[in-house]
Amino acid sequence: MNSIIRNTLRTSTIRNLFSSTSSARIANNQLRALWNACSRQTEATPLVSVKSFKHQNFFCNCGCCRGVHTKAEKELVEFLAEEIIAEKKAQKLKTIPTELDGFKVSLNGADVTLEKKQDDETIKVSFNINHTVDSEAEPELDITNNNPDIGEMKSKPEFSVDIMRNNQTLGFTCSFNTEPGASGASEEYNDIFGIDEITLYEGKHNDKVYAVAGEIIDGYLYDLLMNYLEEKGVSNEFAEKLVELSTNYEHTAYVSLLESLSKFTSGK
Repeated sequence: MNSIIRNTLRTSTIRNLFSSTSSARIANNQLRALWNACSRQTEATPLVSVKSFKHQNFFCNCGCCRGVHTKAEKELVEFLAEEIIAEKKAQKLKTIPTELDGFKVSLNGADVTLEKKQDDETIKVSFNINHTVDSEAEPELDITNNNPDIGEMKSKPEFSVDIMRNNQTLGFTCSFNTEPGASGASEEYNDIFGIDEITLYEGKHNDKVYAVAGEIIDGYLYDLLMNYLEEKGVSNEFAEKLVELSTNYEHTAYVSLLESLSKFTSGK
């Protein structure tokens, strides 16, 4: 990528695109519920309402409620059974890949690590999937519209890139841009993620290590660092694949949580 052309196209406002977007985000649990509700409207068989629960005996012997001791627990188990089915139908990928663009994928709970060796360096990309789900578009909450357009749900986590050589580590903290095209740059050079922070240290990282915010460094230096990341394999294309990986893994983790919650509530 030509750094001079890229720097010409970038305006002084591009670095402001990567600031915190928490104030503009919809609560994730409400968004997921709205998305599921809209998706289910197209299904032929409606979900069973918890209000239609007919068991009067708190110690019934039906399969779905065995071991449940209160009305609230019974209703929760019944709803979870329907929710799990709906979520599994919505899953796009059942198995998480073990490799992504030459990076080996490692999963540890909510933590995801992608690592590869290149020449005399080790490049590690890491992120956490918790609280990362958002919609691609703002929901149109029109009560007269039976099918509001809420966009596709995506997991766009903040991620770190550590480039390790000998005993030194060049570290980047990056986040996804939520307003593509706002910089006025051409689509060819419109980055979907940006650098929030840069640091360089020896040994293990600690609180004494100096770090600089990406938005205050020289614009040309910023572009050179983005080109540097691209050469290391962290490009726009890689970032898009990272979003898909994170989205699929977050959804898998969510379904697993629902199943565990159902077992816990039912006492199984």
